[in-house]
Amino acid sequence: MVLNWWNTAPRRMLALVSAVCVAMLAFGLYLQHSVGLEPCPMCIVQRYALILVAIFAGLASVRGQKGWWMPWAVLALLACGFGAFTAARQSWLQWFPPEVAMCGRDFYGMIENYPMRRAIPMIFKGSGDCAAIDWTFLGGSIANWSFVCFVVLGGALAWLLARGLRAGR
Repeated sequence: MVLNWWNTAPRRMLALVSAVCVAMLAFGLYLQHSVGLEPCPMCIVQRYALILVAIFAGLASVRGQKGWWMPWAVLALLACGFGAFTAARQSWLQWFPPEVAMCGRDFYGMIENYPMRRAIPMIFKGSGDCAAIDWTFLGGSIANWSFVCFVVLGGALAWLLARGLRAGR
């Protein structure tokens, strides 16, 4: 009975990870369009990471064969790591704001006006907008909660991958 549950568990867990990402994206859009919070460049990058995790986990949940779901789950785990890094950097900027808080270009303006090798460091450098805390829940900012969610999702994916390797599936 337990072995039979494990045969369907990867697909269920991956579908759950994908659904959680979609719910987080929907909440971000709610905060943007209903509450009126404008996302900063680092928030946009975190959204892209969530989209990648949702897509990769969703594709991984399509079939139960190890050769199919494990590579997609690895890609989802890497996207989680990237999102966690971005959220951690934004949290750090919020805890230790730069001395000169000047608002930089928006995400799309950076991409359109600068080559990628200059735009990517500018995005992670942050701006006055990235250091601002406009909304909190239980004492944590959006970036703090985003980091927690990326770590939890990454932990679930890592556990799933380790379990799949041990099971020999």
